[in-house]
Amino acid sequence: MRIIIIDDDQLVCTSLKMILEQEDDITVCATGLDGADALPLFREYKPDILLMDIQMKQVNGTEALKGLLAEYPDANVIFLTTFVDDAYIMDALKYGAKGYIVKQNYDSILPALQAVLSGQNVFGSEVMEKIPSLIRQDTAFDYSQYGLTEKEFEIISLIADGLSNKEIASALYLSDGTLRNYISTILDKLGLRDRTQLAVFFYQNR
Repeated sequence: MRIIIIDDDQLVCTSLKMILEQEDDITVCATGLDGADALPLFREYKPDILLMDIQMKQVNGTEALKGLLAEYPDANVIFLTTFVDDAYIMDALKYGAKGYIVKQNYDSILPALQAVLSGQNVFGSEVMEKIPSLIRQDTAFDYSQYGLTEKEFEIISLIADGLSNKEIASALYLSDGTLRNYISTILDKLGLRDRTQLAVFFYQNR
C-alpha cells in the first residue's frame, strides 16, 4: 500500500511515517506540508491513499480534495485531523472524501487505510454522530424528477440506513451483481460518486 501524508506539522508527518512503515505492506512514498502539495505529489507518485489534514495555512484539505478529484476522480483521500467542525465534515462528504478520522485515535488509522483500500468509506465515531443532524432537512423532495423507480428509491433508503450490499441484496431478493447494477444506475442518474454521497443526498432531500 503506497501512502502520501500531508500535514502542516512536520512532526506529525514524521511520526505518521514511522508508525505506518512499521507495517510490512505500507510505504510512505512522500510527505507534504500544505494542501497545495496534494495534486503535484499525487501526480508524481500515484499513491493508493492520500492521508491529509484539513486546516492548513495556504490551501486547506477540502480545497485540495476538490482540485485532486477533478483530475483523479477515483483517488482515495482520508482526512486525518483534530477538527470535527460541522462545515469541514459537510465539505468532506460533499466533495468525496473516503474517510474522516481524528488524530487522537491513532489506533484507527491503519484499519481505516485497509478499509478504504478495500473499497469502503470510513468515518470516525465522532463524525458519524454528527452526520444525521448535519444533513437532515425537513423539505420534501421529488425523486421522480431524476427518473428513479420505486425499487431504486428503496435501495437508496437502505444504503442510507447503513446496510451493506449483501444485506440489501438479501432483503430485496436480488443477486449481488443485479444490486451493483442498480447502484451504478442510481449513481449515474443522480450524478454522484459513491455510496457515502448517496446517503448524504438521501438525508438532505428526504
